[in-house]
Amino acid sequence: MEVIMIRHTRVDVVPGTCYGQSDVPLAGTFEQEASLTRAALEEHAPFDAVYSSPLSRAMRLAAFCGYPEAKTDPRLMEMSMGKWEMRRYDEIDDPALQLWYGDYLHLPTRDGESFPQLYARVADFLDELRRQPLRKVAVFAHGGPLICAGIYAGLFTEEDSFAHQVPYGGIQQIIL
Repeated sequence: MEVIMIRHTRVDVVPGTCYGQSDVPLAGTFEQEASLTRAALEEHAPFDAVYSSPLSRAMRLAAFCGYPEAKTDPRLMEMSMGKWEMRRYDEIDDPALQLWYGDYLHLPTRDGESFPQLYARVADFLDELRRQPLRKVAVFAHGGPLICAGIYAGLFTEEDSFAHQVPYGGIQQIIL
């Protein structure tokens, strides 16, 4: 099965803000960015099924690209950053932040998720998807879930994963 993973476009938050699962607005350049994504996506269409994170930044891009009825799945949401959500990293006064910086691939955020927890829910979604009789699927999601999908599909290793971050509005193809 071919799965086209699409990352949402840029968001309208102050740079350096930890937004995770917060439902934040999209940048004022949304239509310009989304037009490029839609054009790139047309090369892969049609799809047997289309899924989206329930966060508005993913759903809005799905709708703009012609898929307003995309099936939402919470397993596609970005990593929960817990108590750090909507705070600027340089303003977070929590000793756990420095520990997390030192081992973000394993430690959870304060009252949030760890990368292994994010990976487990994305892998669960992909395991379920793999059991369906579909040939080509589109998935609108976030940077974290796209990294997890790339690891799951063997595109790169966990240790090398953040060097493969898909840009905003970008596309990653995986084969299940």
